[in-house]
Amino acid sequence: ADDNVYMEKTSDLNEYVLNETGRIFYGTEDQIAERSWNYGQFDAGVLEACLYILDRRGMPHSARGDPVMVSRVVSAMVNSLDDNGVLVGNWTGDYAQGTNPSAWAGSVDILRAYHRGGAPVRFGQCWVFAGVMTTVLRCLGLPTRTVTNYNSAHDTDVSLTTDIYFDENMRPMERLNTDSVWYWNFHVWNDCWMKRPDLPDGYDGWQVVDATPQETSSG
Repeated sequence: ADDNVYMEKTSDLNEYVLNETGRIFYGTEDQIAERSWNYGQFDAGVLEACLYILDRRGMPHSARGDPVMVSRVVSAMVNSLDDNGVLVGNWTGDYAQGTNPSAWAGSVDILRAYHRGGAPVRFGQCWVFAGVMTTVLRCLGLPTRTVTNYNSAHDTDVSLTTDIYFDENMRPMERLNTDSVWYWNFHVWNDCWMKRPDLPDGYDGWQVVDATPQETSSG
């Protein structure tokens, strides 16, 4: 009960740690669809691949009991940007050099291939990154769920709001209007459950982590 990822309800543990399959939602707010995903966190070779991911990043063993640090390292390593992580993102429509992201039905083959070859696997999009993230974190004992969001706000100026600026004549000031909302698409990320002793009281519980590669922020 003193562990930072302790969940009181057995039903929660069964769903967010032990459940090896699930559904990932996609589509639009008006036309929601779903796909089955095999997380396979207890399949042969998956634990070895998960530990390989931590080793590849050079994560000290002394930090591996901290779910905050583990979730941050895994979210960085599930995509290939900067650190030759697990999956290469591709939104071009040309997947001739790898696997179409829509063809994946689970995480196991991806993680085994990465562990076996040491090279990023081609290709993934947001639901694939999130599915692999769920597998790795559940395998390492962190309660994790895959979350789909429609109408995602994109805040570019760290104001925590989406802003539209007008001049004195009520004409939009386009050079300042860089915030947006993705009305036309969905995005998939993860929540993991943990206590946050590094933050003030009241921040324990589900924490958002996103393994899909983004643009750089503050360098």
